[in-house]
Amino acid sequence: MAVLVAIDAGTTGVRAVAFDSTNDRIVAMAYRELTQFFPRSGWVEHNPDEIWRLVQETLRETADKLGDLAGQVAGIGITNQRETVVAWDRRTGKVAYNA
Repeated sequence: MAVLVAIDAGTTGVRAVAFDSTNDRIVAMAYRELTQFFPRSGWVEHNPDEIWRLVQETLRETADKLGDLAGQVAGIGITNQRETVVAWDRRTGKVAYNA
């Protein structure tokens, strides 16, 4: 069996889902809610460090749920907020602003 993992970093949360590619069924999944900031009407921002931390947490939980199947991961796909931009300081690697 080959396992495919999808990471969805969306507006309200981060989800990692592992699929059995032979029969297209979900074999493991994890989700974490994302803090939202509303600096102006109609705007929403997120902390990039929190996004990264939640991606790591959901992947770790999904891998734990997969157990021995974690070694069968054949690929990972990522989807995110298409209009989101993250700027960071080249020297320090620290994020400059919310996404």
